Amino acid sequence: MSAEVAMTAQPKPIQPWLSVILPVYRGERWIERTLESLAVQADGGVEVVVIDSSPDRGTMKLVEKFALRLTLTILDPAGTDGCSPKMNLGVAHARAPYISWLCQDDLWLPGRVAAVREWVREAPGAALHLAPAAIIDRDGHMLGVWRCPLKAGPVDQAVLTEKLIVQNFVAAPSPVVRRDAWIECGGLDLDLWYTGDWDLWLKLGRHGTVVYHDEVTAAFRIHGESATSTGSRDAADFVDQHRIVVDRHIAAIPSRRREPARRLADASIAVNAALAAAANGESAAIGRALGAIAGLGPVGAARYLHRSRIIERAWPRLRARWAGVL
Repeated sequence: MSAEVAMTAQPKPIQPWLSVILPVYRGERWIERTLESLAVQADGGVEVVVIDSSPDRGTMKLVEKFALRLTLTILDPAGTDGCSPKMNLGVAHARAPYISWLCQDDLWLPGRVAAVREWVREAPGAALHLAPAAIIDRDGHMLGVWRCPLKAGPVDQAVLTEKLIVQNFVAAPSPVVRRDAWIECGGLDLDLWYTGDWDLWLKLGRHGTVVYHDEVTAAFRIHGESATSTGSRDAADFVDQHRIVVDRHIAAIPSRRREPARRLADASIAVNAALAAAANGESAAIGRALGAIAGLGPVGAARYLHRSRIIERAWPRLRARWAGVL
């Protein structure tokens, strides 16, 4: 069966303005809460494109409960598996001019639809709208806010690259992307199983206008089964995934600022690798992470902490681990 629209769950408006791409695999634990967070905002112009590669119909039975409350488009994955291939497939079939990415365990917060409508009304030509995200635990409790190190409003392309190349500070459920920009950039690189979204934000940042909105309208859930918790166990490949992105985009930074940015990025990779090792039981790795930061000196360390948002990203995970909810 080809990868085409296999079912339309309810009559759709002539032209949706936003397509939410929802790649799913065995999503029974989370999917009802995720879809409910969209359905309560009641906007028929929001298309939800679901691509489910589960081996049974358990998840789809839950999705179909929302057929009368959401504009659902179900795509046949046709052998497509993995989040990135399903995202690219969903974007290719989406009918709206703007795209939002939603993982099966993440949420929209009240007011997101109204906020995103205003974002695209104010800057319809922007390739990428960025925003912070709430971080929640497996039970939906708020653990913190993950912000981008940017000022609200249009973001200079060189500044974005210089900051973003240090660390991916974008939580996937928050951005809104112009669909044609996603396609023109080549979408998610399927070779980057861990850093594909980071690479995509950098590509989009170089493709067109980027606007940062300092509004928290989406929630990123952390739990022990998430890709960020389970996908970093091959240490060498994990490091390579980061280095590929840095090497690919470092030349976009003005030459006089390129080497300092490279030092910050290299230190960030070392910190990420050490933290991944620590999460997998290597207690001595914490010392390596602290050493990588200290090696930058006071000014470099301060820049790293600001650009990486490591405290905002790590502290909620520590809280969840201590509380036994990770």
